[in-house]
Parts: sequence; structure tokens; C-alpha cells
Amino acid sequence: MTQANTNSSGRPTAAVILAAGRSTRMKTELPKVLHEVCGRPMLAYVLDACRQAGISRLIIVVGFGREAVEKAFANEPDVTFVHQAEQKGSGHAVMVCADSLKGFTGDCVVIAGDMPLIQADTLSTLIGGHRATGAAASLATTTLDDPTGYGRIVRNAHGEFEKIVEHRDCTPEQLAIREVNPSYYCFDAGTLLDVLPKIKPNNAKGEYYLTDALELIRAAGKPVRASVNVPAADATGINSRVDLAVVSALMQQRIAARWMDSGVTIVSPSNTWIDHRATIGPETIIRPFTTIEGHARIGAGCEIGPYAYVRDGAVVADGAIIGPGVLTAIDTAGKGMTAAASASGSGRKQVVVRRPPAQSGIA
Repeated sequence: MTQANTNSSGRPTAAVILAAGRSTRMKTELPKVLHEVCGRPMLAYVLDACRQAGISRLIIVVGFGREAVEKAFANEPDVTFVHQAEQKGSGHAVMVCADSLKGFTGDCVVIAGDMPLIQADTLSTLIGGHRATGAAASLATTTLDDPTGYGRIVRNAHGEFEKIVEHRDCTPEQLAIREVNPSYYCFDAGTLLDVLPKIKPNNAKGEYYLTDALELIRAAGKPVRASVNVPAADATGINSRVDLAVVSALMQQRIAARWMDSGVTIVSPSNTWIDHRATIGPETIIRPFTTIEGHARIGAGCEIGPYAYVRDGAVVADGAIIGPGVLTAIDTAGKGMTAAASASGSGRKQVVVRRPPAQSGIA
């Protein structure tokens, strides 16, 4: 297997992305990592963050619904899939990647595939700090007002990392700790492969925890670095449909901010939904209760809404005005849509979109 692109340090980086689990709390037959956040599978955001951080060797651990996950990302040339037939914990998930990492002399990032809010800057900071300090293992931590469900970061009297204790295994004193583990790790690959066979399932769930690798590395006298550099919002994982809604709302805030920074006016971001894949030209105004789906392309200087529904694949010309209704497509011949055009007082073309007839397939 080809190693990842080497960054300025001359040291390659691989990523192991954990995507094998089945979320029973979501009550779904669809693999969790394929549930969509703002129009894209949540796993796609994790892959993007890795690539943007300079990681081009991506190993996805699949298990439940493996065929669906592999099909969804079959055209990703930098992705390799490793099958975890039995889900025995995060440590076990990395263990099954041992053959894929054999002989790899670089750093290995390990992250969860159900955390789409992860950002490339966070990964870059983790990797950069790991290398600058010469650590054998590093983790990025965060501090939460409500740390329920997260592994707690236990430090010694000098403030140095000691271990991670999973929530269900915490003592009452440890439950009060607010610094938590959002599961962003960076290991020296050789060190990681050395300690993986030493992990034992000595915990409440009887699973192999990757967090135990950190304690083993530290016990061997090698440096383990833990630094608080993850924004609290980025630590939000998805284990239920409530979590999915929370993360989707946070992603919408990012999408809206990105377009507003690019010169688009969004009158009411909280009442607007924009697909991550859509494009919008500058000086366009998006009015409340507008939905923009899929790969819709909206030109510059447009007025969209209120109550507009721009479907996947629609192309809106520069300067167009889209009123309430459903826009399925627009082209120079006006095909593929039900609309009436008229001249507005400003001389701009106004497109009044009406819902297509039932036989068009649009409900």
C-alpha cells in the first residue's frame, strides 16, 4: 500500500477511522456513518478533514453494514477498508488494522467516523504538537460543562497525563472531572503496533479500549502528550437521532457563516437550510424559510425566497429572483421546471416558481 503524502517534516501520516459500529440508540438498519448531516454522510466530513490536514492514507474500519459503507466510498482512491467482523471495542478496531500498518514508519491518527464536526485545523494542531514534542502518543482533549458519557482525563500532581477512565468505569471523584477525551489520537505507528497486543479487556464492558494503549505507552517510559485544543462543539459525536439533529444544526451554522463570509446575505440563518454541496454567488440574498438542496447552483446577485425550495441540480442564473415554490431546474430553454417569467420593476428577470404536476415525481 502506498504511504501517505509526506508533509514538511518529512514524516508520513496515516489515519485509522473507526466506522464499524452499529448505533442501537438510533434504531436504524443504515450504518450510522452513512446518516446524512446537511446532505452528506457524516463519514465524508471526517475524510475531508483528514485530507485537508495532509493525511492521504486513509484506513476505514468497517463492520455493521460494511457493504453499504464500502459502496458509498468505493470511488475514493485514497481509502482502504479493513473489516472488523466482531466489534470488541476501539482497541480491537485498531488491532484489525495491524497488517495494513505493518512496515509503516510514520504517525498514525486514530479518529471516530461519527464525529463530522472535526476540523482539519484541529488535526493539524494535534499532529504538529505531537511531532514538535517528540511524543510517542498524543491526544487532543476538550473541556465540557457536562462531560456525561465521555472518558475523563486523569492527570498527576504535576498536571501531566496519567490515564483515561471511561465514564462507566469512573469513581465518584473522577466523574467530577470536566476535561474529557473526544477520541482524537496521534501515535507513532511502530509504538502503537507494539502495545496493541498488550491491551486487555479489563473493564465494565469487557472490550479492548484504545485508551489503554496510552497508559501502556506511558508505563514503558515513553512520552504521552495530552493538550486541550479541541473546541467543545467539535467534540460532539452522534449516538442518537437527537445527536444527529444537534450536529446538523451546528453544521448549518458553519455553512451559513461560510457563505455570509463570501458575500451572501442570509436574512435568517436559523430559518434557512443549505446543503453542504450547494454553491451560491456573491451579493445573493437568501430570504427566510428557504431550502437549497444537493448540488444546486445559485448565481450572483440573486434573490431567493422567502419560502423557496431549490432542488438538487437546479441552476439559477445570475440576477434571477426566485419566489415561493419548488424550483427543479433552470436552463437557457427553461426546460425541466414549471415557472412563469416576467420583468420586475428593476429590469431583472423574475422567476415565479410553481409546484410541478404530480407526474413529475416531485411531491
